[in-house]
Amino acid sequence: MKKYKNELAVIIVNYNTRQLLDDCLASVYRADAPKGGLQVVVVDNASVDDSMDMVAKKYPGVISIKNSENLGFAKANNVGVNAADSRFVLFLNSDTVVKRYSLVKPLKYLKTHPKVGAITIKLYLKDGTIDFDNHRGYPTPWASISKFLGLSKLFPNSIFFNSYHLGFQKLDKIHQIPVAAGSYMMMPTKLFMDIGMWDETYFFYGEDIDLCFRINEAGFKIIYYPKVSTLHLRGASSGLRKENAKSAVSDKANKIRVAKSSADAWRIFYKKFYSKRYPFFVTALVLAGIAIKGKLRVLKYQLGK
Repeated sequence: MKKYKNELAVIIVNYNTRQLLDDCLASVYRADAPKGGLQVVVVDNASVDDSMDMVAKKYPGVISIKNSENLGFAKANNVGVNAADSRFVLFLNSDTVVKRYSLVKPLKYLKTHPKVGAITIKLYLKDGTIDFDNHRGYPTPWASISKFLGLSKLFPNSIFFNSYHLGFQKLDKIHQIPVAAGSYMMMPTKLFMDIGMWDETYFFYGEDIDLCFRINEAGFKIIYYPKVSTLHLRGASSGLRKENAKSAVSDKANKIRVAKSSADAWRIFYKKFYSKRYPFFVTALVLAGIAIKGKLRVLKYQLGK
């Protein structure tokens, strides 16, 4: 068995989020660190701001990697893991601010539960509400339709109508979930490598669902651990959410690319895992719906809305 130099590596992918990255790194270094050693790796996807200059000046202990082009979320995370040397790895968004025990308590749970393949924590948004994207079921055709039609919002506690965000679960209790978000996901490095790392077919969005699917297929659990929490300024790096769009540099071209990649992610995931599980007409209907929604989303940003 490989011996690692550190207990935990925090991998952060950055794209034009200088101030967010600064706040995130400051919170990581304020938090209690594992006794076995902490590594922090920042992988920059060709930012045009001075993010990496800031990292070099303020956080000299960080392993900094600056890509010559935007590799996307999945590939950049893989680059970060390959540069680290830690027993466990935490994938953390640059638009998060962790608290004192946000690293050590989930790590302790992970270490004492060998059948747990990944763990996440309670993420809350700028307005204090819970980020439900970090507490999800699989995007089956029915779950996706219920979400797109707004049925999940109309019946938030329904098992039938809100299986996408698992609204029937008690969010103050530790429990198993099918899917956690890549904004905060901690797991053993060995398992991550064994199941094939992040699928680099995805550029942005969907890669976390894919990874979680493979964790479950390998026979491991994914745990929602709400005993600690972290602020998540969701959508800040993409610039697609109005409430956080001013927190990062995201021009029109990037917004269109990210909007397109979100639709691409649904299509990639469905073809990879679900196309053989459902009848042809269901697959055709789902893929048509994805294409339409994707075109509408791209059009929205092409028109500058």
